[in-house]
Amino acid sequence: MKLATVNLGVLRSGGWAGSLGRTGIDKRPAEGRVRIGRLGVEGDVIVDLKNHGGLDQAVYAYAAEDAAWWSAELDRPVGPGAFGENLTTTGLDVTGALIGERWAIGDAVVEVSSVRIPCRTFSGFWDVPDLIKRFTERAVPGAYLRVVEEGEVGAGDAITVVSRPEEHDLTVGEMFRALTTEPELLPKVLTAPAIPESTREKVGRRVG
Repeated sequence: MKLATVNLGVLRSGGWAGSLGRTGIDKRPAEGRVRIGRLGVEGDVIVDLKNHGGLDQAVYAYAAEDAAWWSAELDRPVGPGAFGENLTTTGLDVTGALIGERWAIGDAVVEVSSVRIPCRTFSGFWDVPDLIKRFTERAVPGAYLRVVEEGEVGAGDAITVVSRPEEHDLTVGEMFRALTTEPELLPKVLTAPAIPESTREKVGRRVG
């Protein structure tokens, strides 16, 4: 399990870029080692701070193997950072990761905290009108990470799963499906202590 690339956003603007008209979704591989802090990757661009970034969504990871599936599906290159991810991984089952499990990468330790729900900006960036529907049906969302220990990371670093929660078995894929297409899974989301408090409150209201 390795880190293929660390990706940093560049500022883009356009009518497709959501209500703000600007976005940092276009992330490109960085050279050398990059520092990860509590609030994200140093040098990254985050525009929509209401829906992205913060302690619970400091870093976003997506698997190169899952990107390859999309490349074949769309018959076009889908390179590192194309999903707006900061970390492109190889050999790691991101969708099967447990919410709350921790990964050591370089000098940093991160914790799987949540999932990415696609938005119109994502669809506009790829110029695929039905991408939200297709992404949701595929249910391979990548993982948001909170930073437990700050440090530097770089392409080629090993990724080691240093701990996994024992009190639940909620995976990234199950959490995504619970929040999108399978509401019957919502009670299971509440079994994971590591989910963001805002998610816990929303799911609690839906569960009733």
